[in-house]
Amino acid sequence: MTGRRRTPSTFLPGLLTRPRRARVLITGALAACASLAAGCGVVPGATGGSGDDAITVMTWAPQDTAATNKPGMPAFARAYARWINGQGGINGRKLNVLTCNEHNDSVSAAKCARRAVKENAVAVVGSYSQHADSFFPPLEGAGIPYIGGYGITNAEFTSPLSYPVNGGQPALLAGLGSALAPSCGPVTLVRPDTIAGDQLPVLLDSGLEAGGHAAAHDQLAREDATEYGGQAERALQRATADPSSTGCVVPALGDRTDTFMDSFRRAREDYPEVRTATVLGSVDQTAINATGGASGPYEGSYVTGWYPVAGDARWDPMRKVIREEAFGDNHIDPADAGVQTTWIAYTVFKRIVESLGDREVTADAITRALDGGLKVGTGGLTPTLQWKFQDKLASIGFPRLVNANVTLQVVREGRLVSARKGFVDTTKTLESADVS
Repeated sequence: MTGRRRTPSTFLPGLLTRPRRARVLITGALAACASLAAGCGVVPGATGGSGDDAITVMTWAPQDTAATNKPGMPAFARAYARWINGQGGINGRKLNVLTCNEHNDSVSAAKCARRAVKENAVAVVGSYSQHADSFFPPLEGAGIPYIGGYGITNAEFTSPLSYPVNGGQPALLAGLGSALAPSCGPVTLVRPDTIAGDQLPVLLDSGLEAGGHAAAHDQLAREDATEYGGQAERALQRATADPSSTGCVVPALGDRTDTFMDSFRRAREDYPEVRTATVLGSVDQTAINATGGASGPYEGSYVTGWYPVAGDARWDPMRKVIREEAFGDNHIDPADAGVQTTWIAYTVFKRIVESLGDREVTADAITRALDGGLKVGTGGLTPTLQWKFQDKLASIGFPRLVNANVTLQVVREGRLVSARKGFVDTTKTLESADVS
C-alpha cells in the first residue's frame, strides 16, 4: 500500500526483485541491534539461539496502543512453544519463540526485525504489522522468511520472502463487496485515514462492481478517535440517500469499529433502516455480545473472514493447545483472526521443519523448501497452501497471494454463523481490481 505515511488499520463486509540472502550483516546493522530487548520477550526458560539443535523464531504484534492491538498473537505463539516442546519439539528440536511489541509504529517494527536478525531467528511466524517498509528490509537483507503475516500491507503479497496463509484485506474486501452487491442500495465505507486504509475503497469496489453495483462512498475517519458521532451521521445520510432501497454502512476501523458502532447505534434512530457489514478481525463474537447480541447493531450484518467460523470442529487442535497451555490467558481469544492466523502459520512452520528431516534448520533451508514447491495442508482451515514466485494474481501486483478464499458469515440471533457453505474464491474479482 503506497501513499503518505500515517497510521494502521483493519477493515470489513462481500515487486520486489529477489534479494540476495546475505550471510554477513554490516557492522552498522549489528550495532543497531545492541539494545533491542525492550518491549520484546521470549518463552520462559528459552533463550534465542540457545541449545544444540534449538530452532529460534519470532512473532510480533502491536500491544497497548491507541489503535489496533493484537496481543493474542504473541501470547498464542508462546503457548504453542510450550505445547510443542512438551511433545518433544519439532523433529526432536526445541522451539524458541521470541516475541516483540511492534507498538504500531515504524521504529518499533524495525527494531523487532533487527532483533530477529540478531537472535538468529530462522523465520518470523504469525505476525501483525502495517509497517512493511520498516521490517522487510532487515528480514530480506538476512534472508529471513515472513510466514503467515496478517495480510494488511501490499508488501506481504509482493516480497519474495513473504509466505502469506490468507488473502489479507484484498480478499476480505473483494468478497464483502460481492456479498453486498445484490442486496444493498448506496454503500458507505468508513475507513481510516491511513496508508493501509488508502487501498480499501478499491478492493471493496472491485467486489461491488463485479456484482453490477456502483462504487461505495469513501469516508475517511481518524483511526484513534474516542467517538464517531459526526462520522455516523454522515455515513447514514449517504446510505439512506435512495429511499427505494436499503443502504449499507461498512465501518473498517480495526479496534475502533466498536467505538464507531456505539455512535452509530445512537444516530441510526433518526434515519431509515440500513444494514451494516464488516470483516472478521474488526468484529468477533465477543464484540457482538458486548454490543447487545441479537438486539445490537451487528444483527443481520455480513462478515467476511478467511477461515471457518470459530465454533467449527476444525479449530479443535488449536483449542487443545490453548486449553492445555494458556487456559487462563485472557489475551488469547480462539475467535480472534490474529490468533487463528498464528495457529495456521505455526502449522505451516512445523510442516516445513518436518520436511527437512535431519538437515540443519536455517532461514535458507526453510526458504528453499517453500520455494521448492512444498505443499502444506492446514486441516481444512485453508486450501492446501503452496507458494510460487509468480502466482495467479501477479498481474495486479500480488504475486505472493496464493489463497484468495474467504468465508461468508452473518450475525443471526446474536450469533456469528456461516451464511454460505464452504469457501468463496475471490481470485477473479481481484483480477479486475485497479490497485495500481
